[in-house]
Amino acid sequence: MIEATTFNGRRVAVFGLGRTGVTAALSLQAGGADVWAWDDRDVARDDAAKAGVHVRDLNEVDWAKFDELVLSPGVPHELPEPHWTASAAKAFDVPIICDIEILAREINARPEDDRPKLIAITGTNGKSTTTALIGHVLHSLGKDAQIGGNIGRGVLDLDRMHAGSHYVIELSSYQLERTFSLRANAAILLNLSPDHLDRHGTMDAYGEIKTRIFNNQTSADTVVIGVDDDFGKALTTKLKARNGRRIVPVSAQRALGHGVCALGGPLMDRTGRSGRVICDLTKAKALEGTHNAQNAAAAYAAVSSLAIEPKTIGEAILSFPGLAHRMETIGTAGRVRFVNDSKATNAEAARQALGSYKDIFWIAGGVAKEGGISSLMDLKSHVRKAYLIGESANEFAATLAAETLDHKVSGTLKMALLCATHDALASGIADPIVLLSPACASFDQFANFEVRGEAFRKEVEELMALFARDRTERAQGAA
Repeated sequence: MIEATTFNGRRVAVFGLGRTGVTAALSLQAGGADVWAWDDRDVARDDAAKAGVHVRDLNEVDWAKFDELVLSPGVPHELPEPHWTASAAKAFDVPIICDIEILAREINARPEDDRPKLIAITGTNGKSTTTALIGHVLHSLGKDAQIGGNIGRGVLDLDRMHAGSHYVIELSSYQLERTFSLRANAAILLNLSPDHLDRHGTMDAYGEIKTRIFNNQTSADTVVIGVDDDFGKALTTKLKARNGRRIVPVSAQRALGHGVCALGGPLMDRTGRSGRVICDLTKAKALEGTHNAQNAAAAYAAVSSLAIEPKTIGEAILSFPGLAHRMETIGTAGRVRFVNDSKATNAEAARQALGSYKDIFWIAGGVAKEGGISSLMDLKSHVRKAYLIGESANEFAATLAAETLDHKVSGTLKMALLCATHDALASGIADPIVLLSPACASFDQFANFEVRGEAFRKEVEELMALFARDRTERAQGAA
């Protein structure tokens, strides 16, 4: 654990005692802060107290005496409505921060030559895969690398920092809007598409928050920007007008005169005087699809900025095993391949999987984001039939009916999987894909996308075992 010594002697309120809140409270306590931690849920308070957190009722305290409020990223401080703790903090001019800001201050307090290297990643989609890929590359090259933030461990639960260590941090917009001091040695913004607008209000506000990942960088640092969307292109032009940082555009849709691009397989580095091929991404089985080519280009650009030999980075990229719940092949039953893309919690994320496969038997639904799945209908030719689950099932059924796309309201994930598998096996198609890519949040039926993905995995494994037993019994009967 990282001890938050920069908060020594300060009185700090912590609200939200989930994974990041508990680690933040314990880090602050270890660093000498006077911590008042609270959660509206009884079970969360009880669990935190058992972990050693100083749980105290924030309803019964003088907020004027607090130096700062550490507010869980999932709790709003402005839109759609401020949480009561945020309102109390604002009334007394108490700054509202998150655990990423605490980490940033701890890093900044160390001598320059005793700091870890920090790679930060954000974007609407692809950030978890890119974060995991960078961590994998650094581990493969023998580096002390740790992954945290919006993926894996809370950042204050990472191992104690030291020179030679590398922190690879995934950052959501919820975290970035409460982070002010972070300086990344390499910062990545992959893309921007509509998401979380209930929280941020407008696309302009959402984009402004995402670009905070580049704040505080110096001429020694590297900016990596995906330029396959209009926001990234415009931002690159804007930042190039400012002198200082090294800017590396990345693309999987067009050749770049300067930057890193991946078109049709070769990952090409064109940041020097002459271009060179780093690796052939067709050999990276866990990085299927155009979007993953962009993720690989961004990961390469960030890691190579640390003066690591390009060829070794390429070799490590090809050995990446993939990310759970993101276009993850679970297995096969006969000709049918099962793919778990539970992490696709919005339409743009689902687009990546739908665009990467043909002959899809698509399981979709849950708590829909604004716009539903209408934006995906240009890919309807990739889908043989859709199986709809959860709260959005009837809404999605109406969209698909208007597009004359075959579909069925299945209701539950288990029923959708059974129907999709039956239809895929009976289709006679050479390589059918049963794809869970919900294009929705999971909260109507599952606690989070991980729980949804694990439920899918369990059901698929049972189906594959049943299929294998049936084939064995048939073979024995024929003998």
